[in-house]
Amino acid sequence: MALKTYRTFVIILITTCRSFADDDNHEMEEFLKREHSLSKPYQGVGSSSSSHWELMGDAMVTTEQVRLTTDMQSKQGAVWSRIPCHLRDWELQVHFKIHGQGKKNLNGDGLAIWYTKERMQKGPVFGNQDLFTGLGVFVDTYPNEEKHLEAQKTRYTTRTQRIFPFVLAMVGNGSISYDHERDGRPTELGGCNAMVRNLNHDTFIFIRYVRRRLTIMIDIDGQHEWRDCLDIPGVRLPQGYYFGASAVTGDLSDNHDVISLKLYQLTVLRSETEEKEEEDEITLPSVDNMDLLKMGENEEGWSSIAMFFTILFSMLGCFLLIVVGLIVYSHWNENRRKRFY
Repeated sequence: MALKTYRTFVIILITTCRSFADDDNHEMEEFLKREHSLSKPYQGVGSSSSSHWELMGDAMVTTEQVRLTTDMQSKQGAVWSRIPCHLRDWELQVHFKIHGQGKKNLNGDGLAIWYTKERMQKGPVFGNQDLFTGLGVFVDTYPNEEKHLEAQKTRYTTRTQRIFPFVLAMVGNGSISYDHERDGRPTELGGCNAMVRNLNHDTFIFIRYVRRRLTIMIDIDGQHEWRDCLDIPGVRLPQGYYFGASAVTGDLSDNHDVISLKLYQLTVLRSETEEKEEEDEITLPSVDNMDLLKMGENEEGWSSIAMFFTILFSMLGCFLLIVVGLIVYSHWNENRRKRFY
């Protein structure tokens, strides 16, 4: 257990150090890419073939938002870009709203933001196909696994229980299935809780992909401040994929609205070494050190106090062994000297 904790600590340390290095040593400029952005007045969306965006399923356009689903059962809808994105480094800011008549945990199921090879494909993953190729960022509003455990009269442990709604990310390569019954836990990169339902202020998700690093932040408190959600290095996403958003309802429902999707091109200064490291073309999405990330997930819920005592007792154990060794050696050395008298 101590070894797992140590590896988790190493992952956090490496991620933090790289994050500081990115901020300190890499200047960035951003440029809005209108051909990849969706915003009011949504001119031609859903009605014109000349529009850069296309609707699917039950999605509809109003003057205030693109409504992916209404607050009714068994609905699914999506909006997809028609133009593939060939940017190397980018940032997507998503303005969204989830609201409905259902009480807490009596609503569902959530919405997803996509950057994938496939587009306009209905399916079970928040209204999109399973076995997708690319990146999915999910705002999951219903705890499927928790409800399943309650039906079996079992409970989460305190270290694995989550608060919903929950934001998580997943990278798929076309052969990895999203586990709906477990809320995507086996394949997630990480995430954070986000109380986003029925709020009177704006809610946003920020997705940045720079130098093969995926960063997700949220602004949901009405303070116009970004809060960290996840930050993962070694994420490899090909260029030429499509952006989209989808949502689904089942027996429970909600209104799932997208107010805007704004994509920014980021210009990042790279050293010659970094250019050489990234010169190989990425053809299939993947994540470096995924096994270590999953090990970190197995340690999910460990409090700082638990980790402190684990490390403390490990150090005390080592100290005790050293003391015992010194005492044994001292007695042995004393007996050895007595043999000379």
